[in-house]
Amino acid sequence: MKKIKLYPARVVFALLALICMITIFSFSRENSEQSSETSGKVTEAVIEVTVKDYTKKPPKEKESIRDKFTFAIRKCAHFSLYLCLGALVSLTAGRRKVLSIGSAGTMIFCFLYAVSDEIHQHFVPGRSCEFRDVMIDTSGALTGMLLSFFMMYIFAKVYSKIVRKREKSQ
Repeated sequence: MKKIKLYPARVVFALLALICMITIFSFSRENSEQSSETSGKVTEAVIEVTVKDYTKKPPKEKESIRDKFTFAIRKCAHFSLYLCLGALVSLTAGRRKVLSIGSAGTMIFCFLYAVSDEIHQHFVPGRSCEFRDVMIDTSGALTGMLLSFFMMYIFAKVYSKIVRKREKSQ
């Protein structure tokens, strides 16, 4: 059996992944009123920046705009949080091939956390358990994992240049 080396960076990424998971859990434990208030603040800020003359629009039109933005922003929040989780779990797993046991493990871990998160929400007043959100979360995690491969590739290239420069100067 291959022994896994504990590099300091991996420990840091694991701790950051844990913080990300706690953050996700914290958002999920908010009841529907608290959750709506949290996302409502973000929604209003985004609308103010993106919709021209929003404050001058009639109340019914404002409500329609707010509803559309609220849905998109809530789903983007799911995607973004799991993008971070997927990247951090992937960086914890370290360098490997895209199609590997480590990558499969990363995705399975993130998928199972998304499932547990939705089940958790089922027991929170006013919240629901939606398979669509699990798929959005998992898509975010996959994107994060792929982004981590890009980050590791860039880091490896930069690191190898630094090492070559040092070797030439000696």
